[in-house]
Order: sequence, then structure tokens, then C-alpha cells
Amino acid sequence: MVPTALGALLALLPLASTLQSPGAQRGGRVPEPSEPALRRLSHHLLAHYQKGARPVRDWRTTTNVAIDLMVYAILSVDEKNQVLTTYIWYRQHWTDEFLKWDPARFDNLTQISLPVESIWVPDILINEFVDVGKSPHVPYVYVSHHGEVQNLKPIQVMTACSLDIYNFPFDVQNCSLTFTSWLHHIRDINLSLWRQPELVKFDRSVFMNQGEWELLYVLTHFQEFSVKSSDSYAEMKFYVVIRRRPLFYTVSLLLPSIFLMLMDIVGFYLPPHSGERVSFKITLLLGYSVFLIIVSDTLPATAVGTPLIGIYFVVCMALLVISLTETILIVRLVHKQDLQPHVPKWVKHLLLERATILLCIRDRKKFSQSRMQNLDTSRQVENNDSTAKPIPHVCEGPRDCGAVGSTRSALAFAGQTEGSAALQEILCETTAIRQLLEKREEFREAAREWLQVGYVLDVLLFRVYLAAVLAYSITLGTLWSVWRDA
Repeated sequence: MVPTALGALLALLPLASTLQSPGAQRGGRVPEPSEPALRRLSHHLLAHYQKGARPVRDWRTTTNVAIDLMVYAILSVDEKNQVLTTYIWYRQHWTDEFLKWDPARFDNLTQISLPVESIWVPDILINEFVDVGKSPHVPYVYVSHHGEVQNLKPIQVMTACSLDIYNFPFDVQNCSLTFTSWLHHIRDINLSLWRQPELVKFDRSVFMNQGEWELLYVLTHFQEFSVKSSDSYAEMKFYVVIRRRPLFYTVSLLLPSIFLMLMDIVGFYLPPHSGERVSFKITLLLGYSVFLIIVSDTLPATAVGTPLIGIYFVVCMALLVISLTETILIVRLVHKQDLQPHVPKWVKHLLLERATILLCIRDRKKFSQSRMQNLDTSRQVENNDSTAKPIPHVCEGPRDCGAVGSTRSALAFAGQTEGSAALQEILCETTAIRQLLEKREEFREAAREWLQVGYVLDVLLFRVYLAAVLAYSITLGTLWSVWRDA
């Protein structure tokens, strides 16, 4: 029986092989291949993983988290609310003792990506956070066969920063990003720097360098922090130092103000005895006021202090007011001289003698004569009218001539008796005319002196004003240059 059964089995083997072949039956079930290495490794790592506990086998072991930061862009700087918005590339690196495997068992696989929600992630936060950042969600982390986990993600960070705008628009801001574990002490989670500080400091490889702000460098500093003698926490600080590009503000704010100040200085060359200078100065003052209203929205506003450029605008406005006041004073001196007394002796000594030498004014007499030319012409016309001779009486006919002759013969005797009285009256009239001319000449001399005083005082005040403007400009430019270089 046994040989018979063995023979029957040998006879059925070709038929079985035919039935198992792919072409034997169309509906035949093909056996599944072996499971891929990635799926097997992922199942192997996460099957019994507990993400709620720190991934160390000995609780006394400290988890060392290495962090790194790269600044991608400076999005906005809110001086009023003291908020800095940046976009950074943030990286974390730590060792998970429960995520290790032998690559030989998994097709020599040395690295795998796992979901962030499935493993333990350190609670590293930024202390300066003031709002939830709008950042893209990165759902995976990289894990190597040694248990090293790399978490790379971009973050839009809105942080509080003490912004100093005193040097606006040549200001440099230093804002810190402090990374620390919110719960774990330093004996549980310690922080370190992924790269060397020198590499982090001058790394601008991903920074967008076409905006308003320029990235200077990023400084790093590690420290331990404790509250009220409690356990210490590890902190890693990144100091992001940025500088504003001042070209836009120089063109839109500083240059128009400088041009208006130059026009105010040029306005001093208008004749002081004309009223055009006053109207010109008032027009400049009104134009500068409108300019300040327009640029008020551009200037940064804080409750702490005022930027230096705001002080610059206020001083420029004050200089324009001083210039207008000086112009009004000079116009007052050179007009209505007949109503003014003589120039005091001390004013003559200071302005017409000392000041002319100090200011190198050599043609003040020529200036005063040219200013008095029109006044002399008007005076001469008035004198000719007042001293004109009376027109003699002319007879129109014989009857009139006879009447005149009889009248003259009748009054001949009376004229001889009253000659001395008439002569005395004529002498009094002549004396009065002489006194009037002398008085007018005295007024003209006073007017001439006040013109000289006005001219010298105008030159003196103009040079003092010019020196003040130059000193102020040089001082302000030097301070801005020093702060920018610093």
C-alpha cells in the first residue's frame, strides 16, 4: 500500500505545480511579498513607545537639546507697541534612547521620518512671545539609528523688544530671543548650541536682504535662570542685531527740511527796507508747518521718548521763527525814521564803530547814502515848494494901473513909517523857515543813523544765525555718524 500511495503523490506533483503557476488560473491568489523596511521599522519603534515620558532609561540622565537659529526675514518693527516680528528657521536636536535600532535588521536603513505627534518633543518656548506666530506646520521629524532626533521648522515670531528710536532713522536695534524649557529643570533638560557661535553670528545665507532692515549679526549666550532660589532653568539667548536703512527717510524727511532752511538763509539777501522779506519768511514758516504735518505719520511714536529727528524738526522751526523775528526787528528800524529819536551813543559805539570793524563792513557810508537818496529827493521837492517866491501882481488895464498908482502914492508915507515893522516880520519868517529846515535836516540825520544801525545789525544777526545753523548741522551730523558707525 505504501508504494502505491507514494506513486500516486508523485503523479500529482506536476498537476500541483501547474495549478500554482501564474498562467494556470486567472483568479489564482498570489502570495504577498515581505513588508517594506520603513513600515517594519516604524512599527518596531512606535509599537510600545510612550511619548508622555522623557525618553531616558535612567531618570537621572539629562536630556541635552541642541538648538540652532537662522534669521530669514525681518517682517515688521512696531515702535509704538514695542513688538518685533521675524521669520526664523529653527532647529532642535536631542537623543531619544527608545528610538534606536540595528540597521542590519531593516535593510541597512539608518534614518527615518516619524510624526511629531507620535514621539516625545521637548517643551522649548521663547520667553518673549507676545502672540501666536503664523507658521507652517511641519508634521515630521528625522530620527537616526543612534536615536538622534532632528526637529526642523520655520516660525514666524512676534516678540517683545525694547526698541530705542532716539537715533531714528540711523538706529540699530538689539532684540533677544530666549529659548528655554517652560517646565523642566536644568537637571532634566539642558540646552546647548548646535553650531559654533562664530558660524551663527555672521550667517546671512538665508536672510532676505532687500527690506528696510539689515541684519548685522546674531549673538548667542547661555545662562542658568532661577526664580526665588528655586531650581535652575537652562536658557539659550539669541541676540538679533539689526540696522535700519536710512536712505528713504533721508530723501523724504531730511532733504526737504534742509532745502527749506537753505531758502531761509538765502532770504536774508533780500533788502531789509522792503516788505518782501517779511512775507517770504512767513511763507517759509507756513510751508515748514505743512511739511511737519505731512511727515508726522512717518515718524515712529513711543511713550518713552522722542526721536532725535523730531528734536531736529522742532529746532528748525524755532530757527525759522527766530529768523522771522529778526526780520521784523530790522524792518522796524529802517522804516518810519522820522518818528524815532537819535541813536543812543552806546549803540553808535557798539554797532557803528566796533561791529563794523568786527564784521569787516567798509562801505556803510556808501550804503547809507544810497538808502537816503530817495529820501533826499523827496525832501528837496518839499523844500522847493515851501520856499517858492510869491508871484507879483500884474495890471490888466489902464484903470487898474491908475488905481494901483494912486494906492501906492497913498501908502508911500505909511510904508515909510511901518517899514521897520515889516522888516522885523520878514526877519521872523526867515528865522522860522531856517529853524524848520534845520529840524528837517536833524530828522534826516537821525534817519540816516538808524539806517546804518539797521544795516549793521542785519549783517550781525545774519552771521550769528548762519553760525548757529552751521554749528547745529555739524553737531547733528557728527552725532548721527558716530552712532551709525558704532
